[in-house]
Amino acid sequence: MGKIYNEITPELTSWVQKQHVFFVATAPSTTDGHVNCSPKGLDSLRIINPQTVAYADLTGSGAETVAHIRDNGRIVLMFCSFEGPPKIVRFHGKGETVLPGTALWKELAPQMYLKPSTRAIILIHVTRISDSCGYGVPIMPFIEDRDVIDRWVETKGIENLSAYRREKNARSIDGLPTAEFE
Repeated sequence: MGKIYNEITPELTSWVQKQHVFFVATAPSTTDGHVNCSPKGLDSLRIINPQTVAYADLTGSGAETVAHIRDNGRIVLMFCSFEGPPKIVRFHGKGETVLPGTALWKELAPQMYLKPSTRAIILIHVTRISDSCGYGVPIMPFIEDRDVIDRWVETKGIENLSAYRREKNARSIDGLPTAEFE
């Protein structure tokens, strides 16, 4: 049934790279805070090495992941096979928010597919890698990526993203601080 891995193997890398969507889950340290789970896609994920992954964090209506990483670092990424044999893979680890202009950003950015709406790179130091059956995951064929974020940025204007982030992305829904987005 399920298996634990010591590292992200070439086989897991190949499988993960074929998935069009993954889910990111985080939670604050407090017991009354909200758990967050967000779908991600748009070719935003990169496997950096057998213990490290990163994804482009796009501007959105909130910044829960960034706030939770700042609070306690805990994060899990989950991948589900919606086509082909059933399978679920999870990467548990400690997250790090990498902001534009930092040395780490300059190192990671060339490896990433960054969009104009990218506000950060989320770097995950993977501490547990596992798979499970995925028997309950439906078969759903991929049709296409959405272009809504690109059209939203065109309408809003790239020059207005910093103000939007300061207004909408400064705190989590529980009031936790996020990051000093540019």
